[in-house]
Amino acid sequence: MVLVVEDEPTLAAAVAARLRAEEFEVQVAPDGHAALAAAQAAPPDLVVLDLMLPGIDGLEVCRRLQATRPVPVLMLTARDDEADRVIGLGVGADDYLTKPFGMRELVARVRALLRRVDRARELAATGAAAAALELGTLRVDRAARRVSRDGAEVHLTPTEFDLLVCLGERSGQVLTREQLLARVWDWPDASGTRAVDSHVKTLRRKLGADVIRTVHGVGYALEVPGE
Repeated sequence: MVLVVEDEPTLAAAVAARLRAEEFEVQVAPDGHAALAAAQAAPPDLVVLDLMLPGIDGLEVCRRLQATRPVPVLMLTARDDEADRVIGLGVGADDYLTKPFGMRELVARVRALLRRVDRARELAATGAAAAALELGTLRVDRAARRVSRDGAEVHLTPTEFDLLVCLGERSGQVLTREQLLARVWDWPDASGTRAVDSHVKTLRRKLGADVIRTVHGVGYALEVPGE
């Protein structure tokens, strides 16, 4: 079930109608309080969440949702503002779309997020993700989906974790933004390269600026900290 949290009735109805046409079960909440109540009554598989909401804003809604039960969040922002994106990603959003957006892109983002959740569950069920990555002072437990640096646990969102694993499995290798989009976000094109940049910034803030190296004009590489 997809929970759509949007206070603008016309947009909320349009998003819900398109998702239902794609055979998703949809529930709509007009504000933050209604969203939290709906999520508690029927935990959603994914949340489409507007950043600017009356009462409790989207950032606080996202914080509370993630504190209760991790859930993929696609955040909708009215401005193409990097600060808004970084803050949103930092409180637990997995992806974002800037208004106005196309419904086709919205559906593609929703499907990509849900595919990643299914893939993580399959890996956990088969034990394929059992081996932990030991990267200097950084430890990535793929089975438990936990990360620590210098023995201190660091909370990452599902997308941040998947991005770190993708880079960590190829430590020292430069991956382009397009490669990261395909492997982590499961996007077939390069339309979301700024999402990669925003998530790299939040990873550096949480893990240290020395963990991920920027290769200008190419992409990113994980540098083993402490070496």
